Amino acid sequence: MAEIRNFTLNFGPQHPAAHGVLRLVLEMDGEVVQKADPHIGLLHRGTEKLAESKPFNQSIGYMDRLDYVSMMCNEHAYVAAIEKLLNIDVPVRAQYIRVMFDEITRILNHLMWLGAHGLDIGAMTVFLYCFREREDLMDCYEAVSGTRMHATYYRPGGVYRDLPAMMPRYEPSKYRSKREINRLNEARSGSMLDFIEDFTRRFPACVDEYETLLTDNRIWKQRTVNIGVVTPERALNLGFTGPVLRGSGLAWDLRKKQPYEVYDRLEFDIPVGRNGDCYDRYLVRIEEMRQSNRIIRQCVEWLRDNPGPVMVDDRKVRPPRREEMKGDMESLIHHFKLFTEGYSVPAGEVYAAVEAPKGEFGVYLVSDGANKPYRLKARAPGFSHLAAMDEMVRGHMLADVVAVIGTLDIVFGEIDR
Repeated sequence: MAEIRNFTLNFGPQHPAAHGVLRLVLEMDGEVVQKADPHIGLLHRGTEKLAESKPFNQSIGYMDRLDYVSMMCNEHAYVAAIEKLLNIDVPVRAQYIRVMFDEITRILNHLMWLGAHGLDIGAMTVFLYCFREREDLMDCYEAVSGTRMHATYYRPGGVYRDLPAMMPRYEPSKYRSKREINRLNEARSGSMLDFIEDFTRRFPACVDEYETLLTDNRIWKQRTVNIGVVTPERALNLGFTGPVLRGSGLAWDLRKKQPYEVYDRLEFDIPVGRNGDCYDRYLVRIEEMRQSNRIIRQCVEWLRDNPGPVMVDDRKVRPPRREEMKGDMESLIHHFKLFTEGYSVPAGEVYAAVEAPKGEFGVYLVSDGANKPYRLKARAPGFSHLAAMDEMVRGHMLADVVAVIGTLDIVFGEIDR
């Protein structure tokens, strides 16, 4: 029998399981991985440098493009950092709207992760199921900000505008029957809050469907149980956060440990794993979707009963209303100055972090008193996870590399900033 030689294998960047532009250089002994060297630098977009050349309020849209599956959570950290420096108190209604959209974003992220992870490992159907629910939440993004992905909805001092009184509806088309159109528009007949409430009623049954397909599936368990095990101590040393850390058995979640906005007023649980393997990380994310659904439902109830402002009444950071701008010269000048020059932020340094779907997403901001950041540094959760790739896949088979990449939920926009 021929002797098996060690060889080096290029995994990615166009590999269907190498999410985006990941390139892994694997040293193989037959089918077993001896070493994994993740190469980053195939995407570099220079977001942190670009932010230093633009006024504070013009970089919000750049944040969306970092982790482009959890857009509003990235905005949240950046906007929170600016608010700390400006010493602004955000209206309570805006805080509830932010929390609700953070959790909608968490579900969006986990649905994308579950569909792609399932596809990587060979489960086709779950991908189609996940995208069915994602579409409804994407419609909420679009209804509130005008765009499906890069929302730029959070602003220093609150949010861009209040929730719309009605949802967009499906028009008659040759591709769908009248009965189908009526069924799709049923939940869209009321306000946006009605639509979201209807989603929260339907969603737990959808999560049950995903679990029916995967949780006790023999093939799924063979591919994920005892793969990529990380002990709690090692997870802490490696700088893990989010579901990857909680999968190893540590109940660290910024929403509970360092509450921001109105998380301390809401009821929800933090799911924790036992074994720190791919299967536990999967179970943690599944349960997180259920808990996010709980939080959204509480936010909907509060927002329905408590109207109010969604933006701080500070003319330095808040643009004049559209009607004022069209009819009043002073307001027009103010609007023009605000969106071209922005506003000066007091000198100082600040770090603001949120519990993004992938882990702790933080923004470290240094201001020298000008209208642009002196320095901006984003703390991306995926970077620490990718750094541990070598340790997690050593001794595993090539097919397990795919399972580990999937379970880390890597998005390269934030890793190669």
